[in-house]
Amino acid sequence: MTAQDQLDALQTALQQLRDDTLGVAAFSQLAMQQQSLAAALPERFNEVLSQLLNRLESSALFTEESCSFSQKDLLDSVQLWLDKADLQLQKN
Repeated sequence: MTAQDQLDALQTALQQLRDDTLGVAAFSQLAMQQQSLAAALPERFNEVLSQLLNRLESSALFTEESCSFSQKDLLDSVQLWLDKADLQLQKN
């Protein structure tokens, strides 16, 4: 798969996560397996994604929104990361 294909797969998986048809752990695992995408992006992108995934997995431990972990805000941040990754791929 190309980096763009992997980015598209993550976009689909994020929507499934928002729709509660995919779990946080499965999304995180999928995200970490996208080696072509990781290689095509600057290292900083991978660091940020790793931090987001860690926070997202932590937020899954809470049944309700907490002041420390808002899952909706984290999902919005993952969407922003996907958007910026897409722009970066377009530059390359």
